[in-house]
Amino acid sequence: MKNKGSFEKRPSWDSYFMEITQLVATRSTCLRRQVGAVIVKDKRILATGYNGVPKSLPHCLDIGCLREQKSVPSGERHELCRGIHGEQNAIIQAATSGVNIEGATLYCTHHPCSLCVKMILNASIQMVYYMDGYPDELAVELAKEGQLNLIKHSLHKEGSL
Repeated sequence: MKNKGSFEKRPSWDSYFMEITQLVATRSTCLRRQVGAVIVKDKRILATGYNGVPKSLPHCLDIGCLREQKSVPSGERHELCRGIHGEQNAIIQAATSGVNIEGATLYCTHHPCSLCVKMILNASIQMVYYMDGYPDELAVELAKEGQLNLIKHSLHKEGSL
């Protein structure tokens, strides 16, 4: 039996949930960006979501990307996309399952866009941890105005909490 000191350090809870967002993102069918989101409360995963088209629609993987076809820059014209964002799908999953996410924390592979920030605020999610940026200045302004705590998190080995 190994002694306690010989084990690798366990990740913090935040790093643990951020790593899970990366796994969730692997289910994405988006050709531009794979996004994963995990909603957590009291160290329990309540819902997950990844970006992709609504149920029963053909995947962008199969028919191509509308945004690419129309040359829409990243972070602009969110309505010109067939997909639903990972954060939105996580919120929808909680709602359709009857799971209360008020006061929860959302972990996401990317900074939420302005549409997602508005949904996160209305869902009463208190904090968002994200890894990668997203070019949407309005999202930053709305989060600040709505007093949503957005925390950039980089994955690295940490001690256990």
